[in-house]
Amino acid sequence: MPHFRRVALEAVLAWDPCNVTEDADLGIRLSRFGVRTGVFVSTTWEEAPATFRVWLRQRTRWLKGWMVTYLVHMRAPRRLMSELGLWRFTGFQLYMVSAILSPLVHPWFFALLVYDVGSGRLMAASVGTIEAGAWWLAVATLIASYISTMLLGALAVGQRRRAMLIPHLALLPIYWLAISLAAYRALRELLIDPYHWHKTPHRARAPMRRT
Repeated sequence: MPHFRRVALEAVLAWDPCNVTEDADLGIRLSRFGVRTGVFVSTTWEEAPATFRVWLRQRTRWLKGWMVTYLVHMRAPRRLMSELGLWRFTGFQLYMVSAILSPLVHPWFFALLVYDVGSGRLMAASVGTIEAGAWWLAVATLIASYISTMLLGALAVGQRRRAMLIPHLALLPIYWLAISLAAYRALRELLIDPYHWHKTPHRARAPMRRT
């Protein structure tokens, strides 16, 4: 959970009131003004959305806010690069573009893969070496992404002594497809209702035992 000094917020003109993911905009805004941020060792106890419908609306809002953040700050790319510097500007491009495009492209990869496997085209002798190589590279990249994400998740919950959560990591492919659904919802809302804010209700519950 972010914490800010009021003087720092006022110095960077606070945040964009039209952006539904205000922390995404504020992070870039702080960097453009030369303000440094840091991470301190702490634990944020926050309840996850209680239903899939609430989760989907929350992720839709987040992804729409990232899209708006990228479009707003890229209105003057030369100025942005001069304020961030080449290294941070490159990082901004890689992170934001991948965070936005990956969930949009992800389901289409599966659709094409299923089509090629079903039609027998994937292993056909007529498929060129370059095309086949590109396919297998994409498959290897996807598998490596799944494995690395699962390993990081297992390490995180293991360090928190919640190893019972590790089996749930097998649902990661389904989770990523759900993220893709949220991304397309976000893209649609960006075009027709960019300022709509999906609230995320949380249920009251007993305090968790901290370890």
